[in-house]
Amino acid sequence: MYNVMPLFGVFFLVPASWNLRNKLENFTAKMEITNVSEYEAIAKQKLPKMVYDYYASGAEDQWTLQENRNAFSRILFRPRILIDVSTIDMTTTVLGFKISMPIMLAPTAMQKMAHPEGEYATARAASAAGTIMTLSSWATSSVEEVASTGPGIRFFQLYVYKDRNVVAQLVRRAERAGFKAIALTVDTPRLGRREADIKNRFTLPPFLTLKNFEGLDLGKMDKADDSGLASYVAGQIDRTLSWKDVKWLQTITKLPILVKGVITAEDTRIAVEAGAAGIIVSNHGARQLDYVPATIMALEEVVKAAQGRVPVFLDGGVRRGTDVFKALALGASGIFIGRPVVFSLAAEGEAGVRKVLSMLREEFELTMALSGCRSLNEITRDHITTDWDAPRPVPRL
Repeated sequence: MYNVMPLFGVFFLVPASWNLRNKLENFTAKMEITNVSEYEAIAKQKLPKMVYDYYASGAEDQWTLQENRNAFSRILFRPRILIDVSTIDMTTTVLGFKISMPIMLAPTAMQKMAHPEGEYATARAASAAGTIMTLSSWATSSVEEVASTGPGIRFFQLYVYKDRNVVAQLVRRAERAGFKAIALTVDTPRLGRREADIKNRFTLPPFLTLKNFEGLDLGKMDKADDSGLASYVAGQIDRTLSWKDVKWLQTITKLPILVKGVITAEDTRIAVEAGAAGIIVSNHGARQLDYVPATIMALEEVVKAAQGRVPVFLDGGVRRGTDVFKALALGASGIFIGRPVVFSLAAEGEAGVRKVLSMLREEFELTMALSGCRSLNEITRDHITTDWDAPRPVPRL
């Protein structure tokens, strides 16, 4: 008697006497991970379906989810040769804070669903790598708990609740805990239609809470007929949020405010005028409005509209060091990664997150060397070519 065992998209016939789950976990534990994307298959095997689907899925047809990745493949390199690249400097400064590389951690919610140490492990991994972690409002560890893991440069992602006292209190707690900036999410007046969450009746497992709201009677998520998170957002998040609230936020905090969720030139100009300290080009991991462009496709429009007045960062679809280089060549000051963090966390805990950051760093350094760039300011638009570029004139001899 044989069973069919799926392994990374390939099906094998194995004896029915095998404990398929144990055999698969033993195999993946021994398998050498050589790139960031390989962690997703391991996470899928380890996590409950509801949790994996929550992390992995996008909105509706998931066209933008696929496009966030596919769009990078349509940007090609124009490497320069015979340049001394024996020394490569990847360091950069973000909002005045020096970090080891332009690769940072995006806010990803409810990380203790992936691993018991959750945001604690992620915070330690980011600090060890010398880069920035962004903590989600909907974290399963509080701002104080994350701060207790030790030194590190950390930003706090903010959703604006209907009760502004809750918002003000949360911002003050983030300030006291040593967080250095607020990443204001502006693309979620309502939650996108995430059909996997509807099918799974997604809700936060009963042994976990949204720790930042635990004492405010807002830390639990009720079960619902569709998605428990969608019901939570409908009940708590302020749909009236507008540009005037960006101004209001500046009256209650001295922390710089990054506006996260901008993908058009029009909104870029308004964000700059409203006092944003920076812009994160993001489509919420393709989890909000489907059929918006991939963030790498929207990036250059935003960069041009910003006109150098504020830094522009990219969030979405980055899985390779080559992706990081392409984003910087299009004008980004840095990038944020989300899903690779939770997938590697699920697979190997803190060690997995450390390895993701290490692999991306090594790949990015190699891409810089092979492109003839010794520092970030040597990465230019001329190092890439895109579908929308005008034909290049042939240089005269």
